[in-house]
Amino acid sequence: MKRNILTVPIQKIESGGASVREQDLVAIEEPLQIRLGECDVAITMRTPGHDRELALGFLYTEGLLTNLDQIADVRVDDAGTVIVRVVAGVKPDIDARRFYVTSSCGVCGKASIDALAASGCAMLPAGQPKLSADLVPHLPAKLREAQAIFEHTGGLHAAGLFDTAGELVILREDVGRHNAVDKLIGAAFLERRLPLHEHVLMLSGRISFELVQKAVIAGIPIVIAVGAPSSLAIETALRFGVTLIGFVRGERFNVYAGGDRLIDCTGG
Repeated sequence: MKRNILTVPIQKIESGGASVREQDLVAIEEPLQIRLGECDVAITMRTPGHDRELALGFLYTEGLLTNLDQIADVRVDDAGTVIVRVVAGVKPDIDARRFYVTSSCGVCGKASIDALAASGCAMLPAGQPKLSADLVPHLPAKLREAQAIFEHTGGLHAAGLFDTAGELVILREDVGRHNAVDKLIGAAFLERRLPLHEHVLMLSGRISFELVQKAVIAGIPIVIAVGAPSSLAIETALRFGVTLIGFVRGERFNVYAGGDRLIDCTGG
């Protein structure tokens, strides 16, 4: 198993300008190649660990795999490649990948949302499940407490899957926000949990379109983050019926979409 933490020498500047040489722990970032059959699908920079889940979560949220029974074998080699082989008769259309996976692709917001709808994603069940508003402020601390690698490095994003009682079901960490979510969805995919209609996705950073996109595809109806959502993330949440909550700070948070799922809150 590849390590995900590296010790590096640093020069630490103390108050008053004093300089001390120490060793510090940093999160490792390395490329991972994802191959479907004989085709190279993508290369992503990630923190080693849960590579199998990362590849499967990525392939699922890109619409290239739909269920576990399509997979014949998954192998991770020493060169940093995950090779996913499908069973006979399954022919993923790699050339027809439908989603835009970076924030710098230059494609307009409407086209991104239309592509998601055209892929077959439907509105999430209206008003369900219900989540107590009193639980929301406690989720960031629960996420943070479970981040083993972040505890040593301070350099990773996290994605946590919670049930509506506030219990942590799955947690994954990575240098990339989207990778952490793909690892989480890949874990759920392997456990045949999808779609995740009764769960909450908690994020350690901001909420971009691609993270809401992945939640919609995985059937996650509630997305919460300590950071801000983008305008396109909000538009996507409104279009597909996602409850979107950001800026969770102490007892305060902002509801950007889908407030009908929250109970025990003022006016709701």
